[in-house]
Amino acid sequence: MKFSLVIPCYNEAANLPLLLNRCKKLAHQPDCEVILVDNGSTDGSSDVLLELLPNYPGCRSIRIEKNIGYGNGIFVGLKAAKGNILGWTHADMQTDPLDAIKGLEIFEKYGNKIFIKGLRYGRPLSDVVFTVGMSLFESVLLGKKLWDINAQPTMFSRDFFESWQEPPYDFSLDLFAYYKARQFGLKVHRFSVRFGERAHGESSWNVNWAAKRKFIKRTLEFSLKLKKNL
Repeated sequence: MKFSLVIPCYNEAANLPLLLNRCKKLAHQPDCEVILVDNGSTDGSSDVLLELLPNYPGCRSIRIEKNIGYGNGIFVGLKAAKGNILGWTHADMQTDPLDAIKGLEIFEKYGNKIFIKGLRYGRPLSDVVFTVGMSLFESVLLGKKLWDINAQPTMFSRDFFESWQEPPYDFSLDLFAYYKARQFGLKVHRFSVRFGERAHGESSWNVNWAAKRKFIKRTLEFSLKLKKNL
């Protein structure tokens, strides 16, 4: 298997038909698979996947009974993946899962000793300001250039993934992987990805400033732990 794309899904039943239809082109690529991780959903996502997946060869799902975090959903999917190149993106359709095809082209050009992340455009000004602030803070604190940390897709080699130890189980996984790539000496490649509105539902963290403060608190706690272990 060449490439596995993991997509964590939490209560995304309304988005799943759109997501699977969009993933079809990627899943039809030779030696590629898409793994949808039903991360403890309570909205009937399991039933939707059971009904739709037979129509999408190359796509499969994993069910986690209890949601203990976004990062855990991704990690479980990565452990089950078969690809030599691994990656993840989001299920909310704000970024296109087909962006991963451009990432694969970069791997074809530069080989496997690289780390790929999207670089978002088209976002509201308030979100851009928030991202700039968090990026500057993390870069100064950890001594590595870290920019637009939560952009997708995120793509890397299996060898890099197998070097991970004690990854976080929440949204800090994006920071963990990006920082580890810098620490590992991997060349980081970025490419522009359009960031749009959610197709259905609402974000679990980017709802209001109260939710953002909670996200910031968890991220800062993990960042300080990461700094301590340097």
